[in-house]
Amino acid sequence: MIKRKILLEDHEIPEKWYNVIADMPNKPLPPLHPGTLEPIGPDSLAPLFPEALIKQEVTTDKWVDIPDEVRHIYSIWRPTPLYRAYGLEKALDTPAKIYYKYEGVSPSGSHKPNTAIPQAYYNKQEGIKRITTETGAGQWGSALSFACQHFGITCEVYMVRLSYRDKPYRKIMMNTWGAEVYPSPSERTQAGRNILAANPDSPGSLGIAISEAVEMAATREDTKYALGSVLNHVKLHQTIIGLEAIKQLEKAGDMPDIVIAPFGGGSNFAGLSFPFIRLNLEEGKNIRCVASEPASCPKLTRGVFRYDFGDTAGMTPLLPMYTLGHDFIPAPIHAGGLRYHGAGVIVSQLLKDGLIEASAHDNLEIFEAGVLFARAEGVIPAPEANHGIATAIAEAKKCKEEGTSKTILFNLCGHGNFDMKAYEDYFAGKIQQHELSQEEINASIARLETPEINA
Repeated sequence: MIKRKILLEDHEIPEKWYNVIADMPNKPLPPLHPGTLEPIGPDSLAPLFPEALIKQEVTTDKWVDIPDEVRHIYSIWRPTPLYRAYGLEKALDTPAKIYYKYEGVSPSGSHKPNTAIPQAYYNKQEGIKRITTETGAGQWGSALSFACQHFGITCEVYMVRLSYRDKPYRKIMMNTWGAEVYPSPSERTQAGRNILAANPDSPGSLGIAISEAVEMAATREDTKYALGSVLNHVKLHQTIIGLEAIKQLEKAGDMPDIVIAPFGGGSNFAGLSFPFIRLNLEEGKNIRCVASEPASCPKLTRGVFRYDFGDTAGMTPLLPMYTLGHDFIPAPIHAGGLRYHGAGVIVSQLLKDGLIEASAHDNLEIFEAGVLFARAEGVIPAPEANHGIATAIAEAKKCKEEGTSKTILFNLCGHGNFDMKAYEDYFAGKIQQHELSQEEINASIARLETPEINA
């Protein structure tokens, strides 16, 4: 019998998260105060985050203990399965071996609870009663809603208006777990009102939603803010994906040549790839790690490396990142979780140093890949996940052309069961190929008044 699934036992859930910063040859540049342009310390994050998460944000420790209570909740769905994609290999007629780590088995259907649970846990430990956040396609918002419900914390979610309209059942998931959900931009915040005054029909963006959530947290003493991607502590929590995958591949007697994951702000890609980057840096392996982003929002492949705000309104510290400009509004593609203008600090430094790669796929190509995968493997992927699948398919086709046999691993970060509107539009021919012109990118970057990085 062909063994498709490589399993771990509950007791094999990792006990520590991995911090790639400890092994990076060039550490990330510090965040800057937007007024003084001086490096800021942990104290500046205190209004938004609990102390434990701030410590994780700045730590250089290689391994960080996972609290027992967090591991206990993880055991609801972890370890997640690793599959050999025999059906996809056959459909592509490729000599490559293809594996995928399936994070869609979590309660909210994506990888996002891996960080939502510890973030809610640490807030609860410090007596926080309310958390605000943003969400793109709804995966992060639903994950944090689930986590906050578990710990008895009120959750307020600002959902990108385009997704609020097109993905109503994500909103219902959040409501079911007790969250308050608002379309962003909204009239509830000054940031939202400013955007609506300039463009009443704004589809919203993650940058705008972050501005609203940060504003609400900063103006209430009983409230903290939680971010689902980009920040160091978020990526740290997600490394449980790659740590499990290494154990599973060892059981299968295999190791990937190429590791691939979708890229929005970085948590998905970091979660799978960082533990494999450790093998490159510590053990001298040569595993290619590829971040897969939308051609409509190509910060890694076509952006610039410089300091920029993490949100649209300019309320966050300045971060060293690959960016398209903080007021860049991505096209209204269905992969709402990837519609973010910038890349996380760690991923940006790794790309600048040539330790990872990036690729981009257009809106039509990724749905072609997702449908092919669904018909070959049975799981209907989320639109975000389709980007990683598209890159994996491209690499598998290259193996066929070159007559080489490589092992490919990608992160199937979530299912698309609440994304049927996207697939309906695809089958109706409403999804068109879209790619930014260089003129549009240049115009957005030209509006930046943030410091350039001379390094």
